[in-house]
Amino acid sequence: MTKNLERPLGEGGFGVVYHGEINGSQQVAVKVELLLRVHHINLVSLVGYCDERDHLALIYEYMSNRDLKYHLSGKCGNAVLKWSTRLQIAIDAAQGLEYLHFGCRPSMVHRDVKSTNILLDERYSAKIADFGLSRSYQLEDKSHHVSTAIAGTPGYLDPETGRLAEMSDVYSFGIVLLEIITNQRVMDLTRDKSHIAEWTAFMLIRGDITSIMDPNLHGDYNSRSVWRALELAMLCANPSSEKRPSMFQVVIELKECLASEISMKSNNQDMDSHSSSEVSLSFDTKVVPSAR
Repeated sequence: MTKNLERPLGEGGFGVVYHGEINGSQQVAVKVELLLRVHHINLVSLVGYCDERDHLALIYEYMSNRDLKYHLSGKCGNAVLKWSTRLQIAIDAAQGLEYLHFGCRPSMVHRDVKSTNILLDERYSAKIADFGLSRSYQLEDKSHHVSTAIAGTPGYLDPETGRLAEMSDVYSFGIVLLEIITNQRVMDLTRDKSHIAEWTAFMLIRGDITSIMDPNLHGDYNSRSVWRALELAMLCANPSSEKRPSMFQVVIELKECLASEISMKSNNQDMDSHSSSEVSLSFDTKVVPSAR
């Protein structure tokens, strides 16, 4: 159509635009966006594609341990992801998003961050998948957002809809982090508070993490690292995008949480997981997203 990309017309946030022809008569402008330009250890790699008559397919690397949601669901038998493993998975996913937001040129917004889109390899290293809804935007746009059609999965959607911004991914990641911590459903109409962020805020008022943490962990975690992770998750899931941290800040905080967990374990100085008196929460539990 473009005669081997012969005549470029310009370049925008979605890639280079080329002149093309359909059936040798109709002139068109063709936008070319190459997902092959996205390379990061925590992003599932696109290795090829098939475009043969009616057969269209994208070919990605194989991730042998399925997705995060599958492992949290208990469908994989008696194996339960340890707290330290969950923190590492969160770090991996956060680093993938950090790369999309700050490492890509132009930057990219995933727009559908959720636990089923975080895949695990044989070593339980996590990679973010499914860029079907991803969009690019120019960093030169100081507003860092572009109006766009609402996309994503209910429950993970940014309350500030209609924006293409990295902070929308931060909100969705906050919901995933709450899943990792609580192993609760994102939306559950049988709860008094149906949305997971709303439910967590309600439970936090009691100040007892044992009622919030995934019971499958049987208390095998350091309460200090848990409270830090909870605080971070609630900050990410703040309804106001201006109050959310960047993915750069999220990665730093999660790494500190994991370091704290490992240090406490190695020194046999685990805090009583039933106590929260030594940790002060800085987020407002009253400011939570309403059920969607």
